Order: sequence, then structure tokens, then C-alpha cells
Amino acid sequence: MLEIFLKTLPFFAIIGLGYWAGRARFFSEEATAYLTKFVFYFALSAMLFRFSANLSMAEIWDGWLVAAYLWGTAFVYGIATMIGFLRGLDVETNAVEAQVAVIGNTGFLGVPMFVLLFGPEAIGPVMLVLAVDLIVFSSLIVILITGSRDGRMSLGVLRTVGMGLVKNPMIVSIVLGLAWASTGWDLPVSVNEFVTILGGAATPGALFAIGASLASKSAERVYIAGYLSFCKLVLHPVFVAIAALLLFPVDAFTATIIVSAAALPVAGNVYILAQHYGVAPHRVSAAILISTAISIVTLPIVIAWMTGA
Repeated sequence: MLEIFLKTLPFFAIIGLGYWAGRARFFSEEATAYLTKFVFYFALSAMLFRFSANLSMAEIWDGWLVAAYLWGTAFVYGIATMIGFLRGLDVETNAVEAQVAVIGNTGFLGVPMFVLLFGPEAIGPVMLVLAVDLIVFSSLIVILITGSRDGRMSLGVLRTVGMGLVKNPMIVSIVLGLAWASTGWDLPVSVNEFVTILGGAATPGALFAIGASLASKSAERVYIAGYLSFCKLVLHPVFVAIAALLLFPVDAFTATIIVSAAALPVAGNVYILAQHYGVAPHRVSAAILISTAISIVTLPIVIAWMTGA
């Protein structure tokens, strides 16, 4: 347990450094926004492209992984949704809260952390988890919010979802990388060195950007944010573990990766969606702040539990 904590601590230390820079105004909100854009559109995309270009679809695709992760995630999504309706929430707010309960920071935190912690074998499973989050649940929140406002499902809603996926650089980089891998050709040396150097900025840049962005987050409606953080950090990994270890034939290593991914704190892109649609951005902001702080302890506990360390 202590060894896992010490291995994850540097990642959270960089987040803490970014948080200090944001709070001290050494890094303004505008600077943080541009750093996040650099990581999202360039550094992280280069890392994901390099990873996927050196893997085949057979090495990435795992139907049992998808089934287990979807089952566990959908179960917690359903719990959060039912509680939301019992609290009298409308469809839009309920969709945002359910998203907070299950969508972790896989892209900015999970990918770089798990590759360094578990080795290159973690690349395939963690990218598949990221793809499920982006394609299934990020599409679902747009469908629910837009559909509830329009009062019906329309081609416009589906077009919005489709364009969101096509324009997402993480999805595009993974698809392009797999397309290259399908040719059976190695990346040209100069191209491989380019994406390696650029992708090398993803880990420190993403972690620093997470911390700096947290500096502008508020902790309003703490009791709701605390409940949603409990769903994300405790219920989500527990139900994904039940699915991976008991319900579906997922191998031990893959189970460790997807359960650890489920234990990640709330993703920043949920706040972006909440702010874009004007639905409960403050409670999302608070949940990101609280879950990230608590995950310094809970994430190592989950990883140690799954690895037997």
C-alpha cells in the first residue's frame, strides 16, 4: 500500500504544483486554458497516436472488458439517476450528476499514470476505457440534455453528437493511430521521434493543467459534491470490480486496469459540458475539486487492493 502511494504521489504533487500556481495567480485562468488546449489538442493526441500506431486492434479490443466496464458504469449511472429523480431533479441536471458519478479523468490522468505504473501492457485497456467514456457516456449526456430541451429526439441531436465525436482529438488520434497500425508499417523514424517528443509533454502538462484549473473551482453545494464524489471514488470501482471479477471472464491484469480507471477522480470535461449547457456547473466544479483531493488516498488504496500490494 505504501509503495503504491509513493508511486502515485509524484503525479498528485504535480497537480498540487499546478494548483499552487493557479491560486498564486502565477498562472492565470487564461494561461491555464491555453495550456489545457495545448495538452488536449497536441501533446495528449500525439501520445495516444503513438500508442495506438504501435498496437493492433486485436491488442486493444476486448469484448469482455467493454462488457464489464459498461455494466459497472451503467449500474452506478442508474443509481445516481434514480437518486436524482427521487430528489426531484429535472432531466438535464440529473444527466449532469450521473455523468459526474461515473466519468473519471482517464485522458489527462489515467493514461499517463497507468502506463508508467503498470507498463506498456496497460495502454490497450486504458485506451478502451477512454473510448467507452467518450463514445457512450459523453454522447449520452448530450442526447439527454439536448433531447429534453427539444422535447424529442431529432436528427439535429444525433448530428451534434456525431460532430462532437468527430471533432474530439483523442478519438481522432486513436483512430488515426489504429489506421496506421493496420497497414503493418512501422512509423517513420522522424515521425516517431516527433510524436514521442511532443507526447512527452502530455504527462507533466496534463497534471499541471489539472491543478491549475482546480484553483478556479469553487466548493459550493459541498454535500451534493461529496455524495457525487463518493459515487465516483467508491461505488464506481466497486461495481466495476464486481463485474470484472465475478460476472465476466476478465483476466486479472485487465481487471486491475479498468477498476483503477473507475477509481479516478471526476473528469474536467464534465465541467466543460455543464458550463456549455448551463446546467449545474458549480456542483460539478466542487465535485472535481473534492474528488481529486480525496483520490490522493483512495486511488492508491484501490490499486493496492487490486494488485494485492
